[in-house]
Amino acid sequence: MKPAVPFLDLKAAHDELSNEIDSALLRVARSGWYILGPEVETFELAFAAYCEADHAIGVGNGLDALELALRAVGVKAGDEVIVPSNTFIATWLAVSRCGAVPVPVEPNEFTYNIDPSRIEAAITPRTSAIIPVHLYGQPADMDAIIPIARKHGLKVVEDAAQAHGARINGLRIGKMADAVAWSFYPGKNLGALGDGGAVTTSDADVADTLRMLRNYGSRRKYENEVLGVNSRLDPLQAAALAVKLGCLDAWNARRQSVAKRYLDELAGEPLTLPFVPDWADPVWHLFVIRHPDRDLLQKRLAEAGIETLIHYPIPPHQQAVYASCGFLSDATPMPLAQRFSAEVLSLPIGPHLTDDHVSQVISAVRQSLRS
Repeated sequence: MKPAVPFLDLKAAHDELSNEIDSALLRVARSGWYILGPEVETFELAFAAYCEADHAIGVGNGLDALELALRAVGVKAGDEVIVPSNTFIATWLAVSRCGAVPVPVEPNEFTYNIDPSRIEAAITPRTSAIIPVHLYGQPADMDAIIPIARKHGLKVVEDAAQAHGARINGLRIGKMADAVAWSFYPGKNLGALGDGGAVTTSDADVADTLRMLRNYGSRRKYENEVLGVNSRLDPLQAAALAVKLGCLDAWNARRQSVAKRYLDELAGEPLTLPFVPDWADPVWHLFVIRHPDRDLLQKRLAEAGIETLIHYPIPPHQQAVYASCGFLSDATPMPLAQRFSAEVLSLPIGPHLTDDHVSQVISAVRQSLRS
């Protein structure tokens, strides 16, 4: 049965912009140019300017964006890359696809992002990079992380898949690190009509390498300089994204208003609400609460017609794909990542969630906690 309050209404986003998106898609279809070309270049320029970066390079998806960004900054097989223990598995997979080794660091207990105070203890002579993740649309503490990286000669690749438009001390995420990887998966704050991704950077050499890597390692057709891949943002997706980019700030503002109501009206309830540092301006890709009896709370909310999701029920170090790395042993405990995975619950949030829907969610949460 369809929930009374859906977690995220993707169709509503299209309906709001249907005329502009349909026109853009038809323009591409009639253009005769279906790989890279002017539509992709137009979006890349607009997205780079939005992120206050010098370059944006469109790729096939967010995982490719992370992997190619790592390769472009020099991460190679046998290197170690510091990653959060609390993240979506794509962050780790990108490292592994480079032939490098993910080295997990536990999160800050309040923000859920990688804890800068724990990073230096994880650095070894094999460490080449750090991947901070702006989890749930909440910025990681880049002002603390970048100086650590520079001190040790490490590269920084930000995973901004959930943070389109977020700011740190007033500056947009998108240019602070050596490279910033983005996903345009449909459910993101800036989502395509399918898969898509990009990397932003203000390093011209990194940008040049990325353009080769995404296109078979080639600057000129049939001349292949490096071991590249086929991962290019589709012109149809670029055209749709360009339309949606014009609404991103307004859509983020709607998310922020929903988050404010949750924070204000659920304050004092027996659950853990998100914490926002005073230097951070999150865009609330997700609104994640914590409760020790999360599964029962989710069940009661479902019975009340409220659709919720769990991000993420199994942390990367407990996934079977990494079992051979020894992460499942007692020698590598990650208690915070494990506890969060058992307690987190994402409430409905999005730019098309109505005020009535927000009220229903708040009422249902309160009632569920009292049942």
